[in-house]
Amino acid sequence: MFARRDRRVVFRSLRENGPALLVPAAWTVVAATALDVVSTRALFVAHVVMSVLLVAFVIASWRDMASGVLRAWKLVILAGTPATLAGLAGFLALGGTGTSPTALLAVSLYGWALLPAVGFAYTGRRVEAGARIYDTGVACCVAGAVAVAAAPSATWTAVGIAIVGLGQTAGILDATLRY
Repeated sequence: MFARRDRRVVFRSLRENGPALLVPAAWTVVAATALDVVSTRALFVAHVVMSVLLVAFVIASWRDMASGVLRAWKLVILAGTPATLAGLAGFLALGGTGTSPTALLAVSLYGWALLPAVGFAYTGRRVEAGARIYDTGVACCVAGAVAVAAAPSATWTAVGIAIVGLGQTAGILDATLRY
């Protein structure tokens, strides 16, 4: 009896706190791949793992994310699903299927850089505490995406990715700690 309840408590804690760890981890791996510190294959594996965790998260949290700010974030995750699938297709196309992997990977990268900006903008308008953090998240998402698009080198690409990651991490940490 207690073991079942304990598992539910642990699972709920993982759902509530996991994104605060996974968001910065994901962007760190992406930036490290841009710098050739992490292999493309490792990024593919991370992308698959994050995709599974994302789907599991939204399914497990479906009822909790039925209204308000959480509903907006559920919609961001659902809108991000095609971007995620484009990224998976891009990695698979790297094997030489004739499809342009660059365009597919770009959809995934820019999708996940920019879609959270919509969630941060919505959140920032509906909360008093932390609104500036969410506004900063929007600015970082947009500035980082522009920096990646304009980057003249891998180093500057990683800087743009880091800007996105910092803004998104600040927002998710605030949400995790404050709410």
